[in-house]
Amino acid sequence: MRFYDTGFINKYQDFTQVQIFTAGKSILNLKMYKNQICSDTFSCLDYKSFNKQYLSSSYEKDFIKKLFEKDDKNIIFRDRQNSILIKVRKN
Repeated sequence: MRFYDTGFINKYQDFTQVQIFTAGKSILNLKMYKNQICSDTFSCLDYKSFNKQYLSSSYEKDFIKKLFEKDDKNIIFRDRQNSILIKVRKN
């Protein structure tokens, strides 16, 4: 997955939502719950399956959820071994 556009990270009581838009159109909508991650483009997956399919099976279970829930203004995660780069800039 590659996305370089504008998005929103919303934290709710039961889940965290990440929405990414390009030219005003939603291209990614993730809802990250305690034990699973759901999207409009795939059915809900447990975090282990999500990591295996989209990231790396070596990552801790809820890695992506913790990454997006960080309070840092600039988040950079680089994994050269698996060719993964995630950059998040919050306003």
